[in-house]
This record gives sequence, structure tokens and C-alpha cells, in this order.
Amino acid sequence: MAKWEYALLVRRRMARVDAAGWEVTFHWYGPDGSMLDVTPFGETALAHLNRAGGQGWELVSVSENPSLEGTSELHRYHLKRTAPAPTPRPRLGGASRGGRRTRE
Repeated sequence: MAKWEYALLVRRRMARVDAAGWEVTFHWYGPDGSMLDVTPFGETALAHLNRAGGQGWELVSVSENPSLEGTSELHRYHLKRTAPAPTPRPRLGGASRGGRRTRE
């Protein structure tokens, strides 16, 4: 059975700090719980989605809320990709399967 990991790209409209008006920002919420401002990586949602697609992410759904005033989340892009296989943990003691340890 395939296992998935999920991420979220959020497009926000925020009041500009340095001037009047609005600016659009993009934030990436990764499967590990991290949040990263990815605005410098592109000016459009399409640029961010293409970048994520290049990393194996697939767009699952999009939700939108254009009616909020002020700081608002205009669009949420929900993504998924196949989770990497877990790395096997090393065995303690170095004994092989079925092998027997003896004291010297």
C-alpha cells in the first residue's frame, strides 16, 4: 500500500509594510510541520506549483476565500507525494539473524 505525505502552499494578501496597498506572499507548510516563506522563489502560484511538481508533489485540491479583509488566505493549494521508504535502523550488537552469540 502506498503511503503519502502532504504539504500546503498558501497564497496570502497582506498589507504592505513599506507602502500603501497590498502584497501577495506564499508560504509552504511541509510534511514535517515546518513553515517557510517561499515568496522569493516566484511571483505567481504557477511558479510555486511548478517548482513543487519538480520535487515530486502532486496538486490534490485548491480552496479559495476571496472575501476576507486585511491579512487573508486567498488560496490554499493542497499537495501530496509518495512518502519516502523508512530507512532501516541498524541492528545493535552486530549479530546476524539466526546467529548465536557466545561469550569468550
